[in-house]
Formats: sequence, C-alpha cells, structure tokens
Amino acid sequence: MTAAAPPGPGAAPRPPVLGLTVLYDARCSLCAFLKKWLSGQAQLVPLRFVPAGSEEAARSYPGLDHRATLDEITVVGDGGQVYQGAAAWIVTLWALRDFRPLAHRLSTPAGARLARGATLAAAKWREAQASRRWRGGAYEWGDGWSYHPTAGWTFEPPACDSGGCTTVPSR
Repeated sequence: MTAAAPPGPGAAPRPPVLGLTVLYDARCSLCAFLKKWLSGQAQLVPLRFVPAGSEEAARSYPGLDHRATLDEITVVGDGGQVYQGAAAWIVTLWALRDFRPLAHRLSTPAGARLARGATLAAAKWREAQASRRWRGGAYEWGDGWSYHPTAGWTFEPPACDSGGCTTVPSR
C-alpha cells in the first residue's frame, strides 16, 4: 500500500477521507464492468471514476506515474492519499456500505494476501485479453489505432452508426 503511515504520537491527525477517485483503464472490459458495478453500489464515501491515462487524470494528478495507472488500479483520496494494487481494491471496498466489513477483513495480514491474489488474478486475465489484440503480427486497439510491423502505426477512426461515439484515451 502506498498510503501514508498513521501519524505518530503528538502528530496532527490525518483528515478524513471524504471522496475517492478511481483511475481505471477505460479500454479494459473487466475494468468497465467493475466501474459499472461499483457505481451501482451504496457508497459511504463517494467514488469518482476517471479514465487512467486521460487528460483529466493528468490535470488532476500531475505527480502520478500515469503509465503505471494503466497497468495497476490506482485510487486517490481527496486528501492526496494514493493506493495501488490490492490496497486500492481494499480502500474501494471500504467506501461501499455493504462491503466495508469485508474491506476490514482484507486489511489484515491474512486478508491482504487474499486481496493480493485476487489482484494478480485480475491482472493476469487483463494481460490475456490484451494479448488477443495481436493478430498475425499486427496489433489492433479498439480506438482505431493499429500497428503492423511493415506498415507501422495507422489510424482509422471507428465507425459511428448512431453518431454518438465515445473517445478513448490513448496509451
């Protein structure tokens, strides 16, 4: 966990967490599913979702390694706290009314091992999904960019039947 340690004796108490921003990979189907699921849960601490690697994320959090936020879930507290990986999942569950008790169990040493295992399993699944984008030596991404070893990078905008295309941040 990359959050700051609790203050020592005589130190000023940390401010309460009143909001969390979840940086998620908008091109990942698992991430999009989890964003939708989290949005539908009762929240004790409001969750805001920002696509990782986006201009909004860069403006809001200039000190973060935004390339790393595309590889590993990152959650930022309104007081500047930064959580990554398993700690990010735990703090996100802590923000949810029905999952706060689970978050407390996962924050123990034994629970943290379980949370880390779940995080690694999700990362392995994401990696397997990303590897499917490589087809016959060419790499295709859903935002219109593709790479072919002989032709290099090309861009063909996705077709919009309804006229309401959504933009996807570039990597």
